[in-house]
This record gives sequence, structure tokens and C-alpha cells, in this order.
Amino acid sequence: MKWVLRGLAVLFILFVIAIIALRVPDTDAAAMQAKYGAEPSQFVELDDGLRVHYRDEGPNSGEEDAPVLVLLHGSTADLHTWQPWAEALRDEYRVIRFDQIGHGLTGPDLAGDYSLSSFVADIDEVADKLGLESFILAGSSMGGAHTVGYALAHPERLDGIVLVGASGAPVRREGGGSFAMSLARTPVINQIMAHITPRSMIESSFSGMVSNKDMITDEMVDRYWELLRYPGNRQATIARFSVERSPFDAEAVSGITVPALVIWGAEDPLIPAASGDWYDEHLPSSALVSYADIGHLPHEEAAERSVNDLKAWIGTISPDSASPEAELAVTQ
Repeated sequence: MKWVLRGLAVLFILFVIAIIALRVPDTDAAAMQAKYGAEPSQFVELDDGLRVHYRDEGPNSGEEDAPVLVLLHGSTADLHTWQPWAEALRDEYRVIRFDQIGHGLTGPDLAGDYSLSSFVADIDEVADKLGLESFILAGSSMGGAHTVGYALAHPERLDGIVLVGASGAPVRREGGGSFAMSLARTPVINQIMAHITPRSMIESSFSGMVSNKDMITDEMVDRYWELLRYPGNRQATIARFSVERSPFDAEAVSGITVPALVIWGAEDPLIPAASGDWYDEHLPSSALVSYADIGHLPHEEAAERSVNDLKAWIGTISPDSASPEAELAVTQ
């Protein structure tokens, strides 16, 4: 018995040494804000004291004249994931994107609340702070689920919704998925991940999520890796994955009457294309666009195609916004 206890003690000591040796510290908040929060970034303070990092671009930004799009990123991402869309849209639309709680330069929720209702409340408060009366809300992956949640809670504020590889549908995934996300959901291991987060794990997760590997750059991997380690974000990620989430109810989603565009990568290994079919089936006023050679991030993997389809769809719900290029895209 003594030898067993001694052996366990040695293993424990080696484990502690390994953690110390492999530990990746948090990034410096000021350095991250200087690197990723430069102009046109701004910060808005919510009523609970949380400072939300956002970008507001386009004609009449801060005013009411231009059509407004609010973009919500996915899990472990940040507002920069929408850069291709923002660059393509800001000449015609007011484009707002922000780091949701537990992500990017916004950092962790002050009350540690990562429920859907908390995310929805933050979306609504950001809209209030920026003076938005109505807008189109678009979300990728986790942000897509938040978009649906917001549409259920505040349909009167929406001109339309856009779901890009959105989570939340009652569709089971068989195999695939993100290795990093799987680890983040695993008890004990996820607590270790709060201290050991190698850059290679981020790069591997990207490779498992997308089909267009050309979109994976060193700069992108660095950004995800550095902002995941923004003070408090790793603990927030673990807390968020620990929240029990139920899929949306078909009857409730069928009650969302605002126009909807559903964009999916047919090769999405994280959230299967059947989820897109489910949303298209149950949303009463929806259009579905699917890309045969694209994975989980069509807004980045197929930026030009997806933004053209977005413009075409906006033209169908707001004829004054249509353009010849958009009309061509919608008929192809």
C-alpha cells in the first residue's frame, strides 16, 4: 500500500510539474486592446458596468438613415470574424458588430451569467445604447442561436434575421466537431484548459471546422489564441459550456414571422446541414442558401458568395436596397 501511495504521489508531482511547464498565461489586457481594439473600435458601457467592444461602420453610422445590420459571432470567436462582410457591406449599410460576453475584448460577464437570456438581454441593451429602433440581426453558430433567441423575445425590433451555420436546432451531429470544444465540455480536463491552451489546439480546431483551408492564416490563429486568453475568457468559455442548453421548439420557431435567410456550408462538420433544413422548414418566411464545398464558416470561407446572397435577400425584403448584381446572385 505504501508503494502505491508513493507512486500516486510521484504521479501527482509530475502532473503538477507538467502543468507548470506547459501553462500558457493570460494575455495582457492593455496589449490586446491596443492590438485588436484600435480605430474603428469603440466601447459602450452597459448598465451593469460591463464594457462591450464594438465597431459601428457605414454611411450615417450613429444615425438612423442607413439600413442596419447587427452581426453576432460564434463561440470562441470575436467581431473580427465578420471583417469580410463588413468591408463588403459598409458602403451601403450601417454595420454593427460586437464581442459578446466571454469573448474578445468585452471579456467575462460580471455576474458569470452565460444563459441564452443573458446574451439576449445584452443584444437588446447594446441596441438601445446605440439608438437602434429596428435592424437585421445576423448570427454565426452560437451567434445564430442567440439570433433566434432574440427573435423569439423581441420580434418587434427586427427587420429580418440571418442564420449562418446556427446552433440550436434539434438535430443530432454524428461524429466530427471541434476537438477544443469537446475538451472544454469535459470535466476536470476543462479546468486544465483554463491554464494549458496551446496554439496548436486552436489551429487544429480550425482545420476540423472548415473545408476551405486557404482561409486559415497565421494571423487568424494568433487572434483566436490571444483573445481566448484575454483575462477571464477561458474561464468564461468553461462556464458557458457548462450551461445546459435545450434545442429550440419547432412550434416556437414557427412563430417567428420576420423574414429569415438561412446560410449553410453543406460540409459543416460541427453543425450538420440538416440543421439548416430544419430552420428553413420551420421559419415561415425563410430562404435557404447552401454551399456544396464549404464548412462551418461560410461568411469567411465563401465571403463573396455569401455576402452577395445576403444583399440579394435584403433586396427581396427591402426592394429599395436591391442592385443588379444582387438580383443576379439570387437567381443563380
